[in-house]
Amino acid sequence: MRKIDPARQQERRRQILAAAAECFAENGFHATSTAQICARAAMSPGNLFHYYASKAEIIEALIASDTDTLREHRQAGGGAGDARAALVGWVDQNLAQYRDPGFVRLGMEILAEAVRNPRVHALVMANESERKASLTALLAAVWQGLPPDAMPRPVAEMADLLLLLLDGIYSRSVVDPRFDAAAGGRLLDAALQGCLPPAPGAAGARP
Repeated sequence: MRKIDPARQQERRRQILAAAAECFAENGFHATSTAQICARAAMSPGNLFHYYASKAEIIEALIASDTDTLREHRQAGGGAGDARAALVGWVDQNLAQYRDPGFVRLGMEILAEAVRNPRVHALVMANESERKASLTALLAAVWQGLPPDAMPRPVAEMADLLLLLLDGIYSRSVVDPRFDAAAGGRLLDAALQGCLPPAPGAAGARP
């Protein structure tokens, strides 16, 4: 019997998820066939079904994988020794994703499926919970050691403010073809500056 290679299995799963994400973004979840995913992933249906029994399992795995990534990043302390830089990087990364048409289309497909499918809805809720926890942890790290009354508002409220603006940029880019994403980014940056303590030597400046 051939020995199982966990690293190879993980890579095959990643390959399937990447291919499926592209197909779902291009064609929609329900219009995408498993044959299209197989062709994009360059594998046989037998190989695909060895890892995922259905398209529903694939979309669930996409959400769960993103949630795991968020959790690992949060547990690693944001991936940077400088909490301020880590927070700014987190916001910038999310903004860049929301400016990616493929990412936006995939997100809309997932949200549409969440309305119909309770399992997908539960996974999306868990993903959003981890997303807020990640941002809240970064904000708490930025303000660590400073007096609570120096904060403009509690860190949970600051997280809500930034998430509302990020999600607003996301939704406006979907429904308004004339939406100025750059202007939205400037509004987000202004809000972010209001959530940061003065930087050493340059009050309010970004690192």
